[in-house]
Amino acid sequence: MSAPGRWRRLLSRVVDRAVAERIATADAVVEAPAPVQPIDLTDDAKVTQVLDLAERVGEVVLSAGTAVTDTTDQVDFIASTYGLKCDIDVTYNSIRISAERGPALPPASTMRVVHYRSLDFTRLAAVDRLTRRIRRELPPPDEALAALEDITTAPHPYNRWVATFGWALMAAAIALLLNGGLLIALISFAATTAIDRVNRRLNHRGLPFFFQHMMGGMIAALPAVLVSTFLRDLELDPALIIAAGISVLLAGLQLVGAVEDAITGAPITAAARMLEVVMMTGGIIAGIVLTLRVSELLNLTVPTVSMSSARDLTNLPLKLLAGAITSAAFALACYAERRALAAAAFSGAAAIVVFLLVQHAGFGPIVSSGVAAVVVGLAGGLLARRSLTPPLVVAVAGITPLLPGLRVYRGLYALLNDEQLFGINQLFSAIAVGCALAAGVTLGEWIARDLRRPRILLRFGAIRRPRLRGLVSTGGHAARSVRP
Repeated sequence: MSAPGRWRRLLSRVVDRAVAERIATADAVVEAPAPVQPIDLTDDAKVTQVLDLAERVGEVVLSAGTAVTDTTDQVDFIASTYGLKCDIDVTYNSIRISAERGPALPPASTMRVVHYRSLDFTRLAAVDRLTRRIRRELPPPDEALAALEDITTAPHPYNRWVATFGWALMAAAIALLLNGGLLIALISFAATTAIDRVNRRLNHRGLPFFFQHMMGGMIAALPAVLVSTFLRDLELDPALIIAAGISVLLAGLQLVGAVEDAITGAPITAAARMLEVVMMTGGIIAGIVLTLRVSELLNLTVPTVSMSSARDLTNLPLKLLAGAITSAAFALACYAERRALAAAAFSGAAAIVVFLLVQHAGFGPIVSSGVAAVVVGLAGGLLARRSLTPPLVVAVAGITPLLPGLRVYRGLYALLNDEQLFGINQLFSAIAVGCALAAGVTLGEWIARDLRRPRILLRFGAIRRPRLRGLVSTGGHAARSVRP
């Protein structure tokens, strides 16, 4: 073979491997051909291992808030990689798989119930890497199962106090984002630390999550009442302490997954997730209202709230920094990896910039939130290809600075002061903002997946010879080249 031919063949292998390794999992599970490593369908043990592997991968991604369609695609990808043709049914808390084994054998069926909800983004990223490894290296099912067991049984990557610090830092950054000042930020930091530690104790004792969120609302409102009563001469805005607490409590809910399920055709799971979001939000509201009512009975001062928008272009550098810190702190509280922290900070700052610019152009908060969320979803999808961070991590963290915590408190304050029409308007507006954020993220991720690869890769792909379109060697394992 001539020297130019050898160089072209070497370049083709390098490009094939680079593209195969850098492609996002969300793209890989759709584009990768299957099966690439079929197992013996008459071997019950092997079939069971593959089904168990697929279900447990689905359990991790579903519990983290991934939409039903994406979870189904990932489960189907794992099963298809090993030669199983499956019918998959994913609902709110269960995964069912029925695998065909030919006309002479009965189908293999299994079901797994998801008993927990996890915000461990490191575990989600590790399962994401395992899925790409299965696609690239094609390990035996028992080896992949052992790797998955190590992932799911590993402890959190850092101490729980670090996660508490992340939640508290997030509340302080939100207070700064709302023009609360340094003292309000410090009080929000302390209040959120108390919320996290108290709810952690209550969770260990098995208290339902509704009452945990109710307790969180009470703790968020208490320091605001005390500041309004005893520090009224300092010209502070204690309502922002409550707004920051509400935003922190809302951030842990699966709003994005609920709306994405409703949009992408999974109404049962969407209804279940949305009901959970509504119930947990109701717990937060109940805790705040109870605290404010008791304060009035004790002749304490209920914190008033400004009804004018706090989102303006004043102090733009501070708001950009606060938005970035808010998203990075949320990712830290969810045990994200270091590169995910940087991606989350970037998406949070981008969300604030887009939101403020769109609102400054004359649009309302709902449209502004939706447009900003589209940018966040697009950034999450593109960063998933670049840094191999799951899009969910970037998207959920990126919209965190835009959660309508202050709008929720405005609605509650109006209802408590017999302004029912305005209060209901504010609460419905908060719901609309939340739905716009989730819908925008869904649209942004779809746009990211639909974008073509850069032309330079298409040019390199055209150099490949036909015999290189099959399996290529990657460190002793077989892998398929990716079609550009």
